[in-house]
Amino acid sequence: MFIKLMLFLFMLSSLVHANEYKVVFDCSAKDARFVMGRMILIERTIKMIKEQGNTALVALTLHGGCVAMVSKNYDEIVADEDMDYIQKAQESITRLKKEKNVEVVVCAMSLNANTIDEDDVLPFIKITPNSFIDTIGYQNDGYALMSFK
Repeated sequence: MFIKLMLFLFMLSSLVHANEYKVVFDCSAKDARFVMGRMILIERTIKMIKEQGNTALVALTLHGGCVAMVSKNYDEIVADEDMDYIQKAQESITRLKKEKNVEVVVCAMSLNANTIDEDDVLPFIKITPNSFIDTIGYQNDGYALMSFK
């Protein structure tokens, strides 16, 4: 009985000490190689948080030069030298959504500015009229802001 009680208390204390990390990563960078590296860094960060026994609530807001990776037809709008980086960034955001449950939000104004039709956006990505408003909302809900410019 004593062992069961101790085991229960140990499990309870590990739950009490678990931290919840809430973060919104905001990307507006135009450098495709940099963007790809940041997407991979987000994946690694979430993995490290979970390995420590904590939880991660993560959102990713995309605007400005960072939106090319959301297009199904990025090859039509991206320079040849950036193609591999955008492909890898797109693969990364797909994993972030499917495996890490990251909410990915793209700005409709930035899609328009980058001549990306909303029908060309990957289906799991939320299109918002103004990603600044979403980013502010995440911050108001207690999410830390990590900006990639």
